[in-house]
Amino acid sequence: MTLRLMSATLAAVLLGCAAHALAKVPADQAARLDADLTPLGAERAGNAAGTIPAWDGGLARSANAYDPAQGYKDPFVADQPLFTITAANADQYKAQLSPGQLAMLKRFPSWKLPVYPSRRSASYPAKVYEAAKANALTASLIENGNGIADFQVATPFPIPQSALEVLWNHLTRYRGDSVKRYYAQAVPQANGDYFMTSIEDLFLFNADAGDYSKGNGNVLFYFRQSVLAPARLAGTELLVHETVNQVKEPRLAWLYAAGQRRVRRTPNVAYDSPGTASDGMRTTDNFDMFSGAPDKYDWQLVGKQEMYVPYNSYKFAAKTNTYADIVKPGHVNPDLLRYELHRVWHVRATLKKGMRHIYKQRDLYFDEDSYQIVVVDHYDNRDNLWRVGESYTINYYDQPLLWTKGDAVYDLISGRYVIGILSNQEPADEFSIALKPSDFTPAQLRRDSRR
Repeated sequence: MTLRLMSATLAAVLLGCAAHALAKVPADQAARLDADLTPLGAERAGNAAGTIPAWDGGLARSANAYDPAQGYKDPFVADQPLFTITAANADQYKAQLSPGQLAMLKRFPSWKLPVYPSRRSASYPAKVYEAAKANALTASLIENGNGIADFQVATPFPIPQSALEVLWNHLTRYRGDSVKRYYAQAVPQANGDYFMTSIEDLFLFNADAGDYSKGNGNVLFYFRQSVLAPARLAGTELLVHETVNQVKEPRLAWLYAAGQRRVRRTPNVAYDSPGTASDGMRTTDNFDMFSGAPDKYDWQLVGKQEMYVPYNSYKFAAKTNTYADIVKPGHVNPDLLRYELHRVWHVRATLKKGMRHIYKQRDLYFDEDSYQIVVVDHYDNRDNLWRVGESYTINYYDQPLLWTKGDAVYDLISGRYVIGILSNQEPADEFSIALKPSDFTPAQLRRDSRR
C-alpha cells in the first residue's frame, strides 16, 4: 500500500468513517482474496498456537443437511468439550472474553461457556465470493458512511479499513435471495415463567440494491413480519422496506393492527423503539444483533482479536429440544450451547453528542469468516454495562450460508432476557421462494392480513 493510502486509512479508522475513495482497495490487495485471505477477507491461516484452524472452504454444500425430525444435522456431533468456563475459572480466560461475557458469569452462577474445538464452518455460494472480489475494487461508503454504493449481492468490503465497513459487511451479509422463516420468541420473567410468541418472517433481498440508477436502488431488502400467536397479539403485521441509506431515506415501515383493521405508516420502527413482542427487553435495532441506520453513533475499529464466541450451535438448534429445554431463568440452558475460539473484529459504537438512545455505547464482535455479529455488550447512559447479546449461529449448509438459530439479549440488571429466532418446534425455513417487490406493498399487506 502507498504511504498516502496508509495515512488515509489510519485517519478513517480514527474517525470511525471513511471518505468515498477509501473503501476501494488496489488490485494487488484484492488479489489477496485468492491467496492469504478467504474469499470474504478473513485470514485463511490458523493461529500460531494451533487453537484456531486454517479455513479450508468451510462446510461443503449438502442436499441432505436437513432432517425434518432432527433439524440441521450436526457435522461435529462427535466433538467433546475441551473445557468449560465458569465464574470460578473465568480469570484464566478473560483475555478471550468480552466484559459482558465476564459479567454474565458473575451475575448468573448457573451460566457457563462449554468450549469445543474450533471449526471454521462458514461457507457461501460461489456467486457471493465472486461478488465480494468485485466489490473490493468498486464499493464505497457514501453520505458519511451512512450508505454504500457500487456493490453487488453481499459483503461490499471484504478487506475492511474502517469500523463502518465492517458494520456494512454485517448489514449486507448473504442470507439467501428470498426466505420464509417461522420462529418463536420468549421473554421469561426472572423466575423463569414465560409464554411463546410465534412469528413468521418474509425476506426478499433486492438484487438492485446500491444501484441508484434503478428506482428501488436504495432498498436493501423487503421484509414482512406476522405475529401468529398468542391470540392477543395474533394478526399484528409489520411491513418494512429496509433502505441502504437510512439518513437520506429513512426505513419505510407500515403496521397492520388487527384490532383496528387498517394499515398505517409507522415512523417509530427504528433505533431504540421496543422490539416486537419483547416486553422492552430489546430495541428495534437489537434485531439481528444490530440493524438499521448507523448515524447516531461514532464508530471505532478497535481491531481484531481471538475470542470465545457461540458457534456451530447445532445442538442448541436441534428439533429434539423443546422450548422448555432451552428457556431457563436468567438465561438459556448453557448445556445446549457450544463456544469456540475464533478471530473477531471488535467495533465500538459511541453515541454522538446531541443524539439520544438508551445505549450510550455498544461493543460489537463480528465473526471474521462471515461478518455475523456474535456478541454485543451494551452500556447505559451512566456508563454501566447493561445488556449482553449473543447470536447462536449455524451453517445452513444445504444453501450454504451462516445465520442464526437464536438471538438473545440478556439484561444484567433485571435478570431477564429475550430469546428469539428459535425454530426447534417450528416449520423448516424456506429459501428461494417465489416473492416479488409487489408482495411488499401496504395494499398487499392489507389484502393478506389474517384477521
